[in-house]
Amino acid sequence: MTLILGFDTSGPYCAAALLRDGEVVALRHEAMRKGQAERLMPLLEEVLNEAGITWRDLDAIGVGTGPGNFTGIRIAVSAARGLALGLDIPAVGVDGFDARAFSSPPAHRVAIPAPRDQLYLLIETGIELRSRSEVDGPVHAEVDPADLVYAIARITANRRAETTTPPAPVYARPADAAPASDPPPRILDP
Repeated sequence: MTLILGFDTSGPYCAAALLRDGEVVALRHEAMRKGQAERLMPLLEEVLNEAGITWRDLDAIGVGTGPGNFTGIRIAVSAARGLALGLDIPAVGVDGFDARAFSSPPAHRVAIPAPRDQLYLLIETGIELRSRSEVDGPVHAEVDPADLVYAIARITANRRAETTTPPAPVYARPADAAPASDPPPRILDP
């Protein structure tokens, strides 16, 4: 029996899915713009309790790595890395493009929603931001968090044996925060 826990906080939600031998045992998601850091671990506990298992029963953890909400990505990736280290199981990072591609209809371009009616697209050189009106053809971008977290768990089941590095955030652009412009403090000799 293989138990995979997948979770994601890269968007305005907190979502988790537990798979037993590829079948969904428990799945939860809650819409939220803020508060994922406080809600993630209790949500994961609820999913495990619903299935009647403990943390030690897990075989692998899957986590959504973005792109998306900067803080949300860091919350989930940090939790996955810490849990994997403590439980001595693999943690697999699954980016939003792969998660969406899992359920994408044929001939649709996979994209991730971005602010101001834009989309993140995966191109040969990286990630590009475009206006929705600039993207030709059908696009698969708006995906229910339950479907995304299910895809993260399924992809994790397939990749867990080959994963050798911890998950890392996937950012589409640099953080909005900038280093302080104040001069460093002067150290006085006593």
